[in-house]
Amino acid sequence: MGSTRRSFTDEYKASAVSFVLDENRAINEVARNIGVHEMTLGKWVKKERDAREAAKEPDEALTESERAELLRLRDENKSVKAENAQLQMQVSFAKKVATWFAKDQQ
Repeated sequence: MGSTRRSFTDEYKASAVSFVLDENRAINEVARNIGVHEMTLGKWVKKERDAREAAKEPDEALTESERAELLRLRDENKSVKAENAQLQMQVSFAKKVATWFAKDQQ
């Protein structure tokens, strides 16, 4: 005896995904309510999230506070990189001094 595989229309899938993404409901709750396995609904949701993400412009979705945070983090990243370069120079100098002292001791 073979099992029959259920098929769903695109409209049905879109409606189920809309409950999760647009109405902020949990996948397991929606899956239980519509009689679909959580994994199945999860795959539909992931596919739609990926499609929505691909359709967005890179800077389009940023709010003003997110944009300010991005600029702050970029500035912080620059200062951390500069500090890292300074520390690497100090380590390099310390290695040279240690090598010089080691040669001088012999």
